[in-house]
Amino acid sequence: MELNKIKSFGLFLAFVTLISGCATETHQKVAVTPVETNNTVYTGPKSTLVLGEFNNRSNYMQGLFSSNIDKLGNQGKTILKTHLQQTNRFKVVDRENLANMKKEAELLGIKQEIKGARYVISGGVTEFGRKVIGDKQLFGILGSGKSQIAYAKVSLNIIDVLTSEIIYSTQGAGEFQLNERQVVGFGSKAGYDATLNGKVLDFAIKESVNNMTRDLESGKLNFAL
Repeated sequence: MELNKIKSFGLFLAFVTLISGCATETHQKVAVTPVETNNTVYTGPKSTLVLGEFNNRSNYMQGLFSSNIDKLGNQGKTILKTHLQQTNRFKVVDRENLANMKKEAELLGIKQEIKGARYVISGGVTEFGRKVIGDKQLFGILGSGKSQIAYAKVSLNIIDVLTSEIIYSTQGAGEFQLNERQVVGFGSKAGYDATLNGKVLDFAIKESVNNMTRDLESGKLNFAL
């Protein structure tokens, strides 16, 4: 009888060890919200746009110990390029990969026919910030809460390369908030979420591009032929 108990306990320990030693992996599709005019029919003229400078003009990541690489500006430029192309209202040309494209054209044995752009779109992140706010109920005994908030504001300008005139300007802003709350020791407790930076930047740029397409279709944005 005692031997059976020992065997049973040994099997139990082996089972617990097996479970604790197993790694689990999960994945899921995350929906991405495109610009408003994505996959919509458009029959009007498409003006050619080239991306100019897009920089981080805010105070975020501009301190004494920040690097010389404009990570926020580079991220924003990639997002802007994608959203502009998704509108199906503009011809967006890429000047950042000219050297690589020239090399590939040479390998194919063909001559490049680079198209010029009449208009440059430039801008930057004018406001960006993170903050954490919290509250406590009965000095934290009954519960506490914390919110991580990220805010971004973006400005865009369209410039006529023939006259250097700014023919159009728009702005977009957004805020993302992550909330957590504990009640009598129970509830969620999240660490710093760096993805809020990308989410709020994407949202602000998307709003700016949506403004452009709305004004294009209403006649407020006019391109010279």
